[in-house]
Amino acid sequence: MPRRTATMLASTLMLFALLCAGVFMKVPYSEMSPGPTVNTLGDSHGEPVLNISGHKTYPTTGHLNMTTVRVTGADYDMNLLEAVYGWAAGDNIVVPHENLYPDGKTDQESTQENAEEFSQSQESAKVAALKQIGIPVASRVVVSSVVKGSPSEGKLHAGDVIKSVDGAPVTAPEDVAKLVTKHKPGEPVEFLIVPTAEAAEAEKANREPTATTKITVVAGKAGPEGRAVVGIRAGTDHTFPFTIDIKLADVGGPSAGLMFSLGIVDKLTPENLTGGKFIAGTGTIDDAGKVGPIGGIQMKTIGARQAGAEYFLTPADNCASALTNVPDGLKLVKVATIDDAVKALQKISKGDTAGLPQCTKP
Repeated sequence: MPRRTATMLASTLMLFALLCAGVFMKVPYSEMSPGPTVNTLGDSHGEPVLNISGHKTYPTTGHLNMTTVRVTGADYDMNLLEAVYGWAAGDNIVVPHENLYPDGKTDQESTQENAEEFSQSQESAKVAALKQIGIPVASRVVVSSVVKGSPSEGKLHAGDVIKSVDGAPVTAPEDVAKLVTKHKPGEPVEFLIVPTAEAAEAEKANREPTATTKITVVAGKAGPEGRAVVGIRAGTDHTFPFTIDIKLADVGGPSAGLMFSLGIVDKLTPENLTGGKFIAGTGTIDDAGKVGPIGGIQMKTIGARQAGAEYFLTPADNCASALTNVPDGLKLVKVATIDDAVKALQKISKGDTAGLPQCTKP
């Protein structure tokens, strides 16, 4: 066989072997890429993202788009060839698998966690939006979950409203733990609750719940110090003066909170917040209206610009990361609270962008 032919054959076989190795060699990485964006003022799958009834609403224009990131699944094994391609692709990021799925979470566990965070973000978005426009929201402390096999199993239930512990009024979730840990393991703890069914019926009838029940739970023991526990997690539930439904399929996590809040504010106030402009953004939000950082900010700015956004509402704590790769034509507007965001939108809608709080390099 001629030397040139043999060399070409050997090179071809080596290339084939490398390709095979790249396909079959698994690596501990995952990929992030820009996901779809959805206008919170518009529709998704033929239904309004925000549907408000029982209160006057106003017409809206423009876009207030929430943004997403696509990630490979927790159970997906990336091969070397895919990782190399991901590293080379300009709009994708390849990161260690454990960064996205710590503690070895499965797809099912991750999906469940994202669904819970998404639900909580909707609740906080409603609270923050109504507080921003001066509409009061009633709150109450409830049983969020009951640990299986704990002293409370079968006695307390998720959704029960906790009025007091040992006769001491409960006004915040942390009050419950403080009062329970005053006991020693084996001692009875007395809860005054409004059962889930009564609380739901009262909310449906728009009245204060009246039927209360005393439940006694014998405290168990937990931790190396042997502190008293009853096996529940307390949380906050809100009673809204009218109905706000948020419908968005195939999205999880807490990062759409800010944009949901702004969409609600825009629909409930006569002022046109966007002025017809295309604005996107991201950020978690709590009941007080504080905006928190999120993951995948660079993927979200790319997705926003590809969708047509000119401005991107950026959590203050994400500015440094977002600045490392800003798409051409996109202005990063720094926000730390919902009030910051509303004021920025008012400036954008009027074309007064010179004083916008922008993300800047230190």
